[in-house]
Amino acid sequence: MPSMNNTPHTKAGIYAIMGITGQVGGAAARALLQAGKRVRGIVRDKAKASAWERQGVELAEADWNDSAALQVAFRGTEGVFVMVPPYFAPAPGYPEITAVARAVRLALDAAQLPRVVALSSVGAHRPHGLGIITQCRIFEETLAGLASPHAFLRAAWFMDNSQWDVPPARENGEIATFLAPLDRKYPMVSSADIGALIARTLGQDWTGRRVLELEGPARYSPNDAAEALSQVLGRQVTAKVVPREKWSALFEAQGTASDRAALRIEMLEGFNSGWIDFEGGETEHIQGTKTLKEAIESLIIR
Repeated sequence: MPSMNNTPHTKAGIYAIMGITGQVGGAAARALLQAGKRVRGIVRDKAKASAWERQGVELAEADWNDSAALQVAFRGTEGVFVMVPPYFAPAPGYPEITAVARAVRLALDAAQLPRVVALSSVGAHRPHGLGIITQCRIFEETLAGLASPHAFLRAAWFMDNSQWDVPPARENGEIATFLAPLDRKYPMVSSADIGALIARTLGQDWTGRRVLELEGPARYSPNDAAEALSQVLGRQVTAKVVPREKWSALFEAQGTASDRAALRIEMLEGFNSGWIDFEGGETEHIQGTKTLKEAIESLIIR
């Protein structure tokens, strides 16, 4: 286990955040700002992040494949949050993620930072059977042995995925789910809790490698999601399992190439079989505070 001092340090430094225009990076930036910290957002296009600049965030332009630009963006910070972009239909061999992961690693090695928090996923410790979560395993493997103190934040299934269920629930009183059976409870977490943990961890001092496993205050089933939507929307909502034999055709209808749907299916089957879950053991297991109902309410307010 790493040596760690959980007392927040008091340096008035700045923290760099990748993915600030997305759910997790944005949540991390908000949590840091609320704690009175300075934030540097790493973006590909400053014009698309002007709202953050108005909140006092310093913006640094860097393509995620450009290790030299990332090094400049990381330099002089008290710590950074790094991630790879989510690809739901990656090319065979994961060339997109491999390129980003290598660029991030090169930049981190050159910057020699006090602390690094990297976004990963539940199940990333598994050597196979992960589907698209394999991208997080690749990221962890690429950052292995990093000289800087580093923490891999393995997040559960995102509660924020419920945003796709709101329209059909509101209009038809029904949501389609790939998670089955309907009463099985899965680890889930809100992006707000992920962001809060990123900010909190960046404010700690430790040595070596940490693995943080994060889920919400309870586990939830598809039936629980339907009930939460019922309460929030004020109408009866039921969950319906999408038959396994229809998955490929449905993903292709949504725009996924026919030869790239298999990895998404493998991930879903991993959750349904229980293969994709937390590692446990010497990892740090943390529970957030936001319930599924509260997460859905925040999605509707947005």
